[in-house]
Amino acid sequence: MAAHVRRHVGALRNPRSLGTRLVLILTMVGAGGAIAITLLLAAVITPSFGKLERRSVEAHVDRTHAALAEYANKVESAVKDYGDWNDSYDYMARPTAAFERESFSPLAMVNLDVNAMAYVANDRRIVIARWIDEAQHDQPAMRARLVRMIAGLNLPRLLRGRSATNFYARMGGVVAAVGVAKVRRSDGTGDPRGFVLMAREISSRQLAALLQLDATIDLTPARGEVVQQSRAWMTITVPIDGAGGAPVASARFAVPRDVSMLGQRMLLLAVAGSVLLLLVVLMMLRRMIERLVLTPLARVERHMERVRASGSLSLLEDDGRRDEIGSLGLSFNAMLAQLKDLREQIEAQSFALGRSESAVAVMHNVRNALSPISTVISHGIGRAAPVDQAMLARAAEELGKADVPATRREKLAAFVGAGVAAMETARREQVEQLGIGRDALGHVLDIIGQQQAAAHERPQLSACDMTDVIAQNATIARYSGKTHIAFSYPAEPCPVLANRVILSQVVGNLFANAAEAIAAAGRNGGRITVGCARIDDRIEVRISDDGEGFDPAVGATLFQRGYSTRAHKSGGLGLHWCANSMTAMEGALRLESDGRGTGATAVLTLRAPAATTLDAVA
Repeated sequence: MAAHVRRHVGALRNPRSLGTRLVLILTMVGAGGAIAITLLLAAVITPSFGKLERRSVEAHVDRTHAALAEYANKVESAVKDYGDWNDSYDYMARPTAAFERESFSPLAMVNLDVNAMAYVANDRRIVIARWIDEAQHDQPAMRARLVRMIAGLNLPRLLRGRSATNFYARMGGVVAAVGVAKVRRSDGTGDPRGFVLMAREISSRQLAALLQLDATIDLTPARGEVVQQSRAWMTITVPIDGAGGAPVASARFAVPRDVSMLGQRMLLLAVAGSVLLLLVVLMMLRRMIERLVLTPLARVERHMERVRASGSLSLLEDDGRRDEIGSLGLSFNAMLAQLKDLREQIEAQSFALGRSESAVAVMHNVRNALSPISTVISHGIGRAAPVDQAMLARAAEELGKADVPATRREKLAAFVGAGVAAMETARREQVEQLGIGRDALGHVLDIIGQQQAAAHERPQLSACDMTDVIAQNATIARYSGKTHIAFSYPAEPCPVLANRVILSQVVGNLFANAAEAIAAAGRNGGRITVGCARIDDRIEVRISDDGEGFDPAVGATLFQRGYSTRAHKSGGLGLHWCANSMTAMEGALRLESDGRGTGATAVLTLRAPAATTLDAVA
């Protein structure tokens, strides 16, 4: 042990020692690798999770706006029924107590799920107004606030020619969704005789139930969405807009910063794991280098020292190794055996061999150094110079002369300015091309993240219009390649139950495959036809092309991971991913073809949305 320590101390004292150099190189490589890994992981993980957190905030804000809008739309639907009602139309002409007892009773208002109702004449006179609480008792104070709120409204301007509308209003300490409709006949005819108004209180408890969060109603209006962040929580404030668009209150809720904290933990774990792995690898490399290289070389060195000091040509003891070090020992022994008779020849051969190996190493290093330079030159060699440098230099030289006429000087200055501008434009184009490459590297990282994350859970399904998805992807596919593609698809909506983002990716992938099949058929153009049909509770979408088609015997093989019908492609993940995505959306995907040269059809099967969700598609 003491000898081992003394040997390392001696090596460290001798900076020209091979062992010291290797230790220093490994240490610098390890330190540089740890720093590079940390910076790389921080540059990739932190922005990605920050973007996911921002998207999460946007999703919470959008969901809050959607929940508030849905809450107010229900009130608008109820008030619109009362507005387009012959009994309401007759009541505004001749108010009767019987109508009021029947339509303004607490039971009727509870059935409508509203807290307040009022009829207002065209001259802004309130014919009747009533407010009830959960116990179905009249509340004079709330009725008075309701009357004041109605008096402050310009109902014709608020409706803007529509038959009904909705908004939020604050009445004292109560925030309510208000719906207003014109009073007309049931068929919508007749001059409006006034307005009917309904209000439904929204409390913190109701808002929390809508959002499935611990949400509260803040009576302090917020100017725009506000996000307050702490280490572990985000407090999001969303304004509740009133009749004029100005906020009357705010919806406030707190959500944990799970994404950000997960990103921090992942970054720490990744950095710690990478650094630990790097340290282990460096330690193992150091031990292996010492055992397999430095120790045998030291043994050879000691023997050579004895040969030099004594002049004895005794052979090096064979240690049984048959690798490069063992070969070195055998060669050394052979050299010693022949040194006495062939010393000059061996020296010449050794010199020639060393020179050859050195040349090979130098050429290898030169080739490796020229390889990236060749790549850079290949990319830039096709770009013509934006301006003739010689002409620009001559123009600048002539411009510096004092005897140049003013007219000539103006032309020369304009030429030099245009040349400099052209060079600056070329530089900006190069920067823009590099930026395009950088941005392409970043979109990929987002969809993954959206897909890794999506790989561990089923995507959320909602009603969406298949026709709209097809139209968007057809526009992209029509101009994305050199082959001219003619598309044909239904014009009427085709509602399906799916995840819109994933469905769009599947359709885009199938359009791209169809375009490749058309190009592979040797034509400059082709046609893609899409049809939708409902079969029981399923929607069947057929995407047909007139491309090269495929042998029906390999139809099932097309969905295998890594399989591709293109000899020049090494992927084969597109259809595999599409099939898995369709299965995740409770659907299916299959391919049909009658053989080579007959085209192919991709058949997508998805669930049809329930009747109650079709309005969302419309």
